[in-house]
Amino acid sequence: MSHRRSPVSHRSPARTRRSPLPAATVAMLTAGVLLLSGCDSADQDTSGHAHATGPSVIAPGKPGEAAETLSAEEAESRRPNDSPNSADFTYARMMITHHRQALEMTALAPSRAGTAKLRRLAQRITSAQKPEIRAMEGWLKNHEADEHTKGHEHGHEHEDGGGAHGDDGGHAHSASPGTGQDHDHDAMPGMATQAQLKKLRAARGANFDALFLRLMITHHAGAVTMATEVLSDGNNVQIEEMANDVIAQQTSEIQRMRKMT
Repeated sequence: MSHRRSPVSHRSPARTRRSPLPAATVAMLTAGVLLLSGCDSADQDTSGHAHATGPSVIAPGKPGEAAETLSAEEAESRRPNDSPNSADFTYARMMITHHRQALEMTALAPSRAGTAKLRRLAQRITSAQKPEIRAMEGWLKNHEADEHTKGHEHGHEHEDGGGAHGDDGGHAHSASPGTGQDHDHDAMPGMATQAQLKKLRAARGANFDALFLRLMITHHAGAVTMATEVLSDGNNVQIEEMANDVIAQQTSEIQRMRKMT
C-alpha cells in the first residue's frame, strides 16, 4: 500500500530581527538602573544612616575596580576644595599692578620706538595683558565675600596669638577689589624703578628700543616668577589657570625679545 505524503513547508516562520542596541545606549541604561537601585536602597534604609536620605551618585571606580554608590553628602565631601587662600588673593592683586606697569611701558612705544618691529611687540604685549587684568579684576570681585570671610578668620588667629598682623594679612585687605594699588613695587620681582621709567620716557629710537627690551625682559621674568610661586602656594583652580597662561605667554615673549637684542 502506498502512502502519499502531504506536502510540508520547510520554511521557518518569519522572524523580526532586532537591531542590537549600541554599546553606549546599553551603558547608559545600565547606569540608569544602578542609579535608580541606589535611590531605592537609600530610601529603604531605615537603620539610622542619615547620609542615605538624599539621591545616590554612582562614582566610577579605578581601572579594574567596581563603581561605588555614594550618597549626595559623600559625593560632595569628595569634591576637591579649591577655595582661594591668601596666596591667591595676593597674586591677583600684585599681578594687576605688575601688568599695569607693563602697559605704562608699552604705551611709550608708538611715539618713541625706533623700529616697527618693536612697536608691534609692544602692541602684542598690550593686547595680551589688558584682558588678563580684566580677568583678575573680575576674579577678585567674584571672590570678595571669600576674602572678607578669610580676613576675619585671619584676624582672629592673630588676636589669639597676640594681635600682631603680618605683611600677608595687611596686604590681603589693603585695597578694594581689583585695584592692586597698595602693594610695594619693590616686593614684586621684575618691576622697573621710577628712575628707569624716567630714562625710558626720555629715550628715542635705538636707545629706546634697547632700554625697552632690557626692562621688559626683566619685567616678564618677574611675572613668571610670581606665577610659578602661586602654583605652589595657591589653592584656586582659576588662579592656577591664569598663572599658567602668564607663564606660557611671557616665556614665549621673553624668547622673542632676546632675539631682538
